[in-house]
Amino acid sequence: MFLPFKDDNPHTTTPFVNYGIIIACIFVYLWQFSLGPQGGQVAVYIFGFTPGLLFGDAQLDSRLPQVSQLITLFTSMFMHGGFLHLGGNMLYLWIFGDNIEASLGHLRYLVFYVLCGVGAAFAHGFAAPLTEIPMVGASGAVSGILGAYLILHPRANIRVFVVLIIFFTVVNLPAFIVLGVWFGGQLLSSIGSDPNEPGIAFIAHIGGFVLGAVLVFFMKKKGVRVFDAPHSRAFTVERHPIRIRRGGSVPRTGRGGPWG
Repeated sequence: MFLPFKDDNPHTTTPFVNYGIIIACIFVYLWQFSLGPQGGQVAVYIFGFTPGLLFGDAQLDSRLPQVSQLITLFTSMFMHGGFLHLGGNMLYLWIFGDNIEASLGHLRYLVFYVLCGVGAAFAHGFAAPLTEIPMVGASGAVSGILGAYLILHPRANIRVFVVLIIFFTVVNLPAFIVLGVWFGGQLLSSIGSDPNEPGIAFIAHIGGFVLGAVLVFFMKKKGVRVFDAPHSRAFTVERHPIRIRRGGSVPRTGRGGPWG
């Protein structure tokens, strides 16, 4: 298992906007969850971005509230299809978003985030203009942040959990490796997937990433350097054995066991 959890870039400002986006996404997901399975699905159809409604002749069920698809370009960015979907996006936003906000400034970071999310949605829409499957998630906007991070801090070291059978390792990997592997995975996955079918919107991820990598040149603060230097040594390794306790977690009882 391969899981990034921290970078070596120090905080230079308090990332108020990044925190606000994370809190908003969590609250929206809790609202979705409170609606129950059926209600949550209905909310996705109402507020998710459906390319067929914008580019094609698809029609939303007349019993549902009608929301402009131009509005859903924004609302869809704060909705998620499940806890793991939310958790993965918020983890990457937490790791990488603060430094991009510091490099752009609070207001421009918010504009950047929205532009990357909208651009990612359009990339998905152009790939599957007639699909009636709604797309939700912050993935496209977060992908834009990853693209910007690759441009500004390619040599920053990302602390990554690597689990190898009986021990886990914490490795310092340069961002260009972590993000390069991530982007390569999106490209390979997009080849074998159909954007018209339910699943992960890989084209949206690719579109958001590329757009973020381009926009950051125009939106970064004056004086912010690209291809910044690292703040720690790359490829350092910390090994931690996984301790397996003898015995189970069920307390001992009589010979009949806990049920007899």
